[in-house]
Amino acid sequence: MPKIDFVSTEGLTPAQKIAEKFTGLNLLWTILDILLVAILLYVLFSFLKRKNCTRLIKYIVILLVLAVVLGSELNRTQGLKMMGSLASLALVLAVIFVVILFPQDIKRKLWKISSPKDESEFFQTDYGCTEDELHEAINEIVKAVQNMAKKNVGALIVIAPKSVPTNIIRSGTELDSILSYQLLECIFNTKAPLHDGAAFVRGNKVVAAGCFLPLTQSLEVDKELGTRHRAAIGITETNSVMAIIVSEETGVISVALDGILTRYYDSEMLRNKLEEVYGLKALKNDKKHGVWRKKG
Repeated sequence: MPKIDFVSTEGLTPAQKIAEKFTGLNLLWTILDILLVAILLYVLFSFLKRKNCTRLIKYIVILLVLAVVLGSELNRTQGLKMMGSLASLALVLAVIFVVILFPQDIKRKLWKISSPKDESEFFQTDYGCTEDELHEAINEIVKAVQNMAKKNVGALIVIAPKSVPTNIIRSGTELDSILSYQLLECIFNTKAPLHDGAAFVRGNKVVAAGCFLPLTQSLEVDKELGTRHRAAIGITETNSVMAIIVSEETGVISVALDGILTRYYDSEMLRNKLEEVYGLKALKNDKKHGVWRKKG
């Protein structure tokens, strides 16, 4: 195996040390170094652009330019040594600043990375009932949602295909009752004690009602959306569940899945989506995973 000799930079002037970085094997390391920094800056600026912080990008660019000048080899050895040392940490400080400025967004991204959701979970669930009973449950949900939409009755129904978060269930009242459109409409009756929270449905049963959900902290959510919609987005950001929302003000039916809210559902669209989530038909998710097929 050939032996690689690294040229010593002792005794060289700062200008010669800089020139040395662009010769031989050092050139490859310099290119790799530049590429890694460029990727990091691209990710950082893309994140800030999505958060409508283009003005902040200008200040970070100015900071980085000053960092390059003050942190140069020539300046750190001949000029402002202390400022040069601080400037060399400018990129790290910029990243820390963004983390402090957007803690909830960073937390949500890390949560998704550490516990990625697998859509195949939708197809490997034993509900303890037949497919006919699941179809009947879907019909009951659609009927209840349509009735409440016509009357402008606010509702939040969470469909949990695999598991239900225990801490959230305990925040409400456990029911474990067979699902029916009458039961759902009674739960969300404005005079009922449980109408303010969310109802959790698993299979053909209403597991609990009056449950409190975490609200999304995303700045991208439309300010016109109320608490129900924000709670629906929040629960689907960190759990493999689907949320159905009926607006109390407009009667509009919306669905939240994987932290994404889609509005203006009709009965047929809602039925199709429920069948997908229950694994009774192909689940389409073109954005991330193409088309998932039911597993027999």
